[in-house]
Amino acid sequence: MILGIETSCDETAVAVLDGEGRILSNILDSQVEVHARYGGVVPELASRRHMECLELLTMEALGLAKISLSQLTGIAVTNRPGLVGALLVGVNFAKALAYATKIPLVTVNHLEGHLASAWLSNPNLPTPAMVLIASGGHTHLALVPRRGEYQFIGWTMDDAAGEAFDKGAKMLGLPYPGGPAIDRLAEQGNPHHVSFPRPTLQNHNFNFSFSGLKTALRYFVRDEQQKGNPPSPVADIAASYQEAIVDVLVEKLCRAARQYGVRGISVVGGVAANSRLRLKLEERARTIGLHVTLPPRALCTDNGAMIAAAGLEKLKRKERATWEVDAISTLQCKIDGSAMAEVSLQCPR
Repeated sequence: MILGIETSCDETAVAVLDGEGRILSNILDSQVEVHARYGGVVPELASRRHMECLELLTMEALGLAKISLSQLTGIAVTNRPGLVGALLVGVNFAKALAYATKIPLVTVNHLEGHLASAWLSNPNLPTPAMVLIASGGHTHLALVPRRGEYQFIGWTMDDAAGEAFDKGAKMLGLPYPGGPAIDRLAEQGNPHHVSFPRPTLQNHNFNFSFSGLKTALRYFVRDEQQKGNPPSPVADIAASYQEAIVDVLVEKLCRAARQYGVRGISVVGGVAANSRLRLKLEERARTIGLHVTLPPRALCTDNGAMIAAAGLEKLKRKERATWEVDAISTLQCKIDGSAMAEVSLQCPR
């Protein structure tokens, strides 16, 4: 039995999995209402909320799983990347719990958790696989030769896809969180109304960039206002903007899958809940003969089950965290297979 704890940004999440990776409980405290008035995540408020509810959620998760604390055989906690104050709450709580109960502790990279959610959803997802991690803070392409191993082959050079959704929604006057708001509104719009650019689509690498697309949206909205003509329907603008983001994500993922000859593909992270992305990826996968796994929406956003699943793999490999382990705000990415770069998590603000 393993307990998974996730506090990297604005979701307090706790879950319990059994030794076969089955979810016994998966509890989430969302902070959307806390941060909505500010239009994005306020780090100090996020940390305080984690402190207020983490112990209560842990007891609730154990109760739903119908096990006692003494029955746990492992504790997994996110320790990087993320908002350092938020991470510290989870890491220190997990360390104290493990120390007091003498239960083995492992730390999990937040992105490892998202990757694990693909196999948590479908244990039969074939490897090697290509997995796109798309969220408010990350847009990464990961080659997974076998479960529990991965190598990043591409990542965002500036803004992540989720951030582009949130910032775009703000320009269009939509409520926070922006990604789901655009998704809902775009269902009523024409995705071909505005010809927005598809950034990096012509590049031969697998990196992403969405800052230019955000700028294009800003100029389009400005020009519409200055013309004095009847403005374009917001639903059409939202649908066109969403289509540009989705086209880039789907094309890059499928292109990488073909180049590396993988057997399966998946999209994980908060943006994986986007209905247009899910539909378009399934359609494209069928045409090129790829097996696609899309986690249920409850496992797309940050959750404790994915951290527990990644931690379970580490416990099976006899990995253990030391008491000196700390929270780290950055993520290391390989560049050209050798050098390492620190990439910070950007929660939507």
